[in-house]
Amino acid sequence: MALVRRFLHVCRPNEVLIFSGRKRRAADGRDVGFRIVSGGRAFRVPVLERVDRMDVTLVSVPMAVSGAYSEGGIPLTVSAIANVKVSSEPALVGNAIERFLGKSVGEIARVGKETLEGHLRGVLATMTPEEVNEDRLKFADRLSEEAGPDLAKLGLQLDTLKIQHVSDDRSYLDSIGRSRIAEILREAEVAESDAVRAAEKAEAEAAARGQIAQTQANANVQRRQNEARQRVADLSAEARSEEERTEQAAAAARAEAEQQLHALRAELERLRLTADVAIPADVGRRVQELLAEGDASAIAAKGEAVAEALAHMHDAWIASGEHAMDLVAVQHVEDVFARITQAAAQVHAKQASLLDAGDGSTVAGYVGAYPATVKKLLDQVSDVFGVKFAAVLRGDDPPATVREPIAAAAE
Repeated sequence: MALVRRFLHVCRPNEVLIFSGRKRRAADGRDVGFRIVSGGRAFRVPVLERVDRMDVTLVSVPMAVSGAYSEGGIPLTVSAIANVKVSSEPALVGNAIERFLGKSVGEIARVGKETLEGHLRGVLATMTPEEVNEDRLKFADRLSEEAGPDLAKLGLQLDTLKIQHVSDDRSYLDSIGRSRIAEILREAEVAESDAVRAAEKAEAEAAARGQIAQTQANANVQRRQNEARQRVADLSAEARSEEERTEQAAAAARAEAEQQLHALRAELERLRLTADVAIPADVGRRVQELLAEGDASAIAAKGEAVAEALAHMHDAWIASGEHAMDLVAVQHVEDVFARITQAAAQVHAKQASLLDAGDGSTVAGYVGAYPATVKKLLDQVSDVFGVKFAAVLRGDDPPATVREPIAAAAE
């Protein structure tokens, strides 16, 4: 593998390989001592061949020629830029190998520049300054045609050529420009005067047409005004006639309306008196009557209810006999019980010392002291008033002589 890498040479796209050392016959029949590889790869024969590389990359060649005489003897200054390269065509690359093998890119650019500048002067001598300045593409094409054969002999190829600037020291081109500008100005003045005359003519024609149209319009306006005045007079007469008829009808309608208005006012006054005097008086009287009837009914109903309640209470008291006090106790048992509990609650013990024998009776006796106190007070009240409050609280049925009057009193 190392041996293959040593003797195998690969050609890049922007170069050509020259294998020299062995003779071979060229395409034109000449015997040459080299072979050319453009793109691809080739093996070098050890000892017998050596390999050189030649760059075919594009080279920019700026050119500037001063004082080059054009046709007519006008010296011009021309600056241009050309793009040249070593030709890779088989028919031309041999020339480049013979002349530039081992040379730098700068040397190749210098030779190309000198060749092109020489032909540039020759082409300028065959063209007028106007042609050089106005038709630069033609100038570049003629320069390419003139320099092409010499560049081919050198093995070079001209890709592009651009003329950048053309000038002269004697202001010839400026004079041409000024004359052209003056000509353009004259043409502009002529065109302007023609346009002014055409505009004036069109304006006069338009004014004439406008005058005619104005006259016709005035006549039409006058005719329409006369028609309008006649129509106004007719309408005024009709309006006056209609106004007179309307005034007469309005007077008759006004008289009739005034009569109806007087009748309505009289009726309205009658209704107002009725509403302000008669109706309020009748309503007030009726209200007083209804209020009096209502008060009397309420007083009578209340008296009857009180009398009936007292009668029932009296009957219940008589029917209860010796149990009448029980009836009173039944009605006030809640108040009595509330006062007894309040009296028991007023008894406070800040501290109590309990001695228990071990059977828990002392604590139970202390806890039951409050209910026992309430019962004791209730028994004392029963002894004083002769009423068995305990039986009342237990809900024992009272005697029939007491139960029936109580029910009657409740009703």
